[in-house]
Amino acid sequence: MKIVCALLLLAALMPAQNVTYERLVNSLKEQQNWLTYWGDYSAVRHRDLKQIDTENVKNLRAEWIYQTGESGSNEAVPLVVDGVMYVTAGRGIAMALDGGTGRQLWRYKYSAPPDHKFVSSVNRGMAILGNSLFMVTPDSNLLALDAKTGRLLWQAEMAPWIPGTHYATLAPLVVKDKVLVGISGGEQGVRGFIDAYDAASGKRLWRFWTIPLKGEPGGDTWAGDSAERGGGPAWLTGTYDPKLNLTYWGIGNPGPDLYGGDRKGDNLYSCSLVALDPDTGKLKWHFQFSPHDLHDWDASETPMLLDLEWRGKPRKLVVQANRNAFFYVLDRETGEFLMGKPFERQTWAKGLDDKGRPVQLPNSDPTPEGTRVCPGLAGGANWMAPSYNPQTKCSISPCASSAMSTTPNPPCT
Repeated sequence: MKIVCALLLLAALMPAQNVTYERLVNSLKEQQNWLTYWGDYSAVRHRDLKQIDTENVKNLRAEWIYQTGESGSNEAVPLVVDGVMYVTAGRGIAMALDGGTGRQLWRYKYSAPPDHKFVSSVNRGMAILGNSLFMVTPDSNLLALDAKTGRLLWQAEMAPWIPGTHYATLAPLVVKDKVLVGISGGEQGVRGFIDAYDAASGKRLWRFWTIPLKGEPGGDTWAGDSAERGGGPAWLTGTYDPKLNLTYWGIGNPGPDLYGGDRKGDNLYSCSLVALDPDTGKLKWHFQFSPHDLHDWDASETPMLLDLEWRGKPRKLVVQANRNAFFYVLDRETGEFLMGKPFERQTWAKGLDDKGRPVQLPNSDPTPEGTRVCPGLAGGANWMAPSYNPQTKCSISPCASSAMSTTPNPPCT
């Protein structure tokens, strides 16, 4: 009883958060905070802080350790807001911690119906707006929690519960007054989508289907009725350009992932980057990295946004270290392909043509006997986020053995 009272007292002493949309837009100016899954809307994941350097890094030591009490992998990126750390664990757990001491301020546990057996219990984090936190659950619900107390504010169903199909793992993305989320389940026979919900009420405002059906733009890239179970999940958080008012989402693999006999065609918008209007969910442009993918090389990796000089002219760029082992540079206003080059060992493509379409080498598709090809199933990159250093103009992927320059020059070393 004393412990419960102490926790309630701690929560009562917490100040109400006031994370406005303007703070999210200017989050790079708050170097001490981490206000979104990527740290800011562009996903550069870089800070100019100088407190830790090459001379004193050897003196770093653990100040505190917090045990979540949950088994399984922890893939969450904590939010840090004015000294408070908000973090998730598997199976719908959320916690608020004192960033200085590791002391738990509150803890929330999602109560799933007993018949919901999760395909995956992974959760990658939360989003915040005002005094509300947003997170998804393993059975495809979106939750809003009070940031001061952890109290549930509302719950919205992203997809009906059908065992072994949809699930959700990503950290939501807040844009203006909306909460954007994507669904997982590319190997479970689902048809992927990206949703927007009203941050205040939880009402769904729009849905973009990542796999078009017959009669819709791109629907002719699927044979028969294969698009109805075509996969294309959006299982990692998108990025956002406030000036262009476009949000960028990497789309996952088609289904079935290693067999394409029943889904002949390019299979849009799987393995693509899509640029959406966050107000309406309308598609502005798309670029497909791996047409008719047979290797599970989805395009969910980070779509990083950079404003750089490109061949002598300022350009608004989106770059991605793709799972297929090529590093891509696109114009983020139009989707125009500007550059693509391998950043990891790859043996499946001769290269990319002038439009960025891969020129596939023979005998690189899966066979019943087996085909040796690089990269493997995990790809040249995966969900682990890269970072970009504006001083060196290098983007580094944690899965890669090399860094890539975002200029037309050779790779950085």
